[in-house]
This record gives sequence, structure tokens and C-alpha cells, in this order.
Amino acid sequence: MSTIGYAAGAFDLFHVGHLNILKQARSGCDVLVAGVVSDDVCELTKGVRPVIPLAERLEIVGHIDFVDRAVAETTPDRMRVWSEIGFDVFFKGDDWKGTAKGRKLEREFAEVGVEVVYFPYTLHTSSTALRQALALLSPTAQLSGETAATAAR
Repeated sequence: MSTIGYAAGAFDLFHVGHLNILKQARSGCDVLVAGVVSDDVCELTKGVRPVIPLAERLEIVGHIDFVDRAVAETTPDRMRVWSEIGFDVFFKGDDWKGTAKGRKLEREFAEVGVEVVYFPYTLHTSSTALRQALALLSPTAQLSGETAATAAR
């Protein structure tokens, strides 16, 4: 019997931290399903819409060799996601470990026999940091920077 693993994330501005989570998740199961969080759910749970549209994020994640299937995660209800997919192991970055959200997730999944496995969060890179860097490079930020430089002359 195959062990089905599920690793969910926005996977926005795809970076090495995302790759690390998916690679580690694949080593802990026979079949890896990657849940790509929809734009609406991302905005609901994180307060920000992804930079990269869902269809493109699904395409990127779905073409990673060790991901067997990429699916759109259209609800923040992980138990509903489990009932639709039927995974045995749920993989998450350890930034959730020990938090109220993480403990709730562990309790709910334990009731249906799903193991929660945490992987080290890649601290040196994040979509949030990349988004902030992009904001600094936006035409508005560049224009205000040029204006400040011109005013200083």
C-alpha cells in the first residue's frame, strides 16, 4: 500500500525554501500531492494576494519531478482537503510547530490517522522577503528614489 503525502503552500515567487519542503516531503512518502493555495485562500489566510497567478503556480509546481500531482487548494479547511484527497501524511514547515494552529492541525489529523511531519523552515529566503524586495524595485519606489537623489544634489 502506498503512502500518500500532502504538502501545501502558496508557492508564490517560487524559491529554494519551497523546493526544499517539496523535496523533503517526497522522501517521506510514495506519492506526493502538492496543494497550491488559491489566490482567494491566500488573501484570506495571509492577507495578501499572490504575485504569480494560481494557474502559473500550479504549472510550476506540477512540473517538479518529485511532485506526483499538483492540485489547487481552494479552502482553508484542511480536513475538507483531506476528505477530497485522502493523504496519510501532511507536511508543513516547522514555523507552525508548537503554535496554536499547528496543535489544532495535529489534533484534527490524529483523529483520522494522518501524521503531521514538520520540516525546517528556510530562514534565509521567503516569498514575503522577495515581495518586499520587488516593492522596492517598483517604478514608484524607483521614481521616489530618483527624486530623493536629485533633491540631494
